[in-house]
Amino acid sequence: MKAAICDEDNESSELLCCLMRQQAPECEVLCFGSGGEFLESKEHFDILLLDIQMEDMRGIEVARALRGRQEDTILIFVTALKDYVPEAFDVSAFHYLLKPVSKEKFCEVFEHACREVQRLTSQREEQLFFRTKTKSFTIRKKDILYVESRKRKVDIHTFGEEYTVYATMKSMEEQLGQEFYRCHRGYLVNLAYVAEYGEGEIRLRNGERVYIAREKYTDFVKSYTWYLEHSV
Repeated sequence: MKAAICDEDNESSELLCCLMRQQAPECEVLCFGSGGEFLESKEHFDILLLDIQMEDMRGIEVARALRGRQEDTILIFVTALKDYVPEAFDVSAFHYLLKPVSKEKFCEVFEHACREVQRLTSQREEQLFFRTKTKSFTIRKKDILYVESRKRKVDIHTFGEEYTVYATMKSMEEQLGQEFYRCHRGYLVNLAYVAEYGEGEIRLRNGERVYIAREKYTDFVKSYTWYLEHSV
């Protein structure tokens, strides 16, 4: 596993680096003192710890550039600023930690991030094959945010595109497996991208919202809790 820290504060970077190496000795950790330096490296990192308030380039801008390269890096903001939480969700941040970060909280978040890296790695080559009247194509399972029912068709929503194919929600459930949850008769959601939920709706990490049926709420909470505890 490969991780990066992008922070102008050397003391903060050293502390985070030390915590990561204590928790995951096999993890390779690189530190960058600016957003520009990080982006110029063009290396792929499984996890990025990113400050927001940097002189050369704001952390949010770095994150947008990273997502523009279609990188699936697990992004954790570590910052003293509280005001950028909404923007953090726009770039699919995994978590948002406020400085000074306690060791206990960091270790908890980092452990979940490591599990997510393992899950993404195992899914990376897992693809679904579809055929329409005019073309055949594949979609990576990990790229699917949610599936929406449209009578005899379904819309498959990903971060970059939307695909419409002839399929039933039942068949999609069977193909996608337990990492997806049928939260409503018209929606099947990828549990990996759930940002928050309440009675009536689920908000995904890209800001989109899907309905959750009232009678499904309790079971969804149980399924999502199980997913967080067992996803590797």
